[in-house]
Amino acid sequence: MPPDQSPSSPGSPDAPTPQGPSAAAPATTAGGTNDAIDALDGRLIRLLAEEPRIGVLECSRRLQVARGTVQARLDRLQAKGVIGGFGPEVDPAALGYPVTAFATLEISQGQGADVRAHLASVPEVLELHTITGAGDMMVRIVARSNADLQRVIDRVVGFDGIVRSSTAIALENPVPYRILPLVDQAAAE
Repeated sequence: MPPDQSPSSPGSPDAPTPQGPSAAAPATTAGGTNDAIDALDGRLIRLLAEEPRIGVLECSRRLQVARGTVQARLDRLQAKGVIGGFGPEVDPAALGYPVTAFATLEISQGQGADVRAHLASVPEVLELHTITGAGDMMVRIVARSNADLQRVIDRVVGFDGIVRSSTAIALENPVPYRILPLVDQAAAE
């Protein structure tokens, strides 16, 4: 459950008393610089990733820290951009788009902003990255079938700013997008 929809609010009588690391204390490394997250942040992120509908009060109970500490940590993690949202995880295949492909695009110089706007208007474009190497941009696209993929590619490359494209169809996804191993590593450092 998003922090703004938690079952308890600051100062509620059921909020536990503070225990463990302070919400105000920044994590530091041996060199004295602030880290993005510490061990408590890592445990909080893991808990929210495993049970996204959990409330702030239940997080505080499971993590054995004050509800205010959990809320302050969430607010800080959101402000720093570590946590970007609490929305549902949607599977394109379950929506009827089981084909995933990656297209590398070469674009005309000076056309970057226009190409980005064009690609953002194509619903089947799930991600866009500017890259180094043989191309200028890489997009992750989905389609209803291989035949439909041709339609999507035609729409993607049917823009004057795109000079050339190369597309690879994903056959399987043995390691789906994941972040928790990285969270665990960052929290342990």
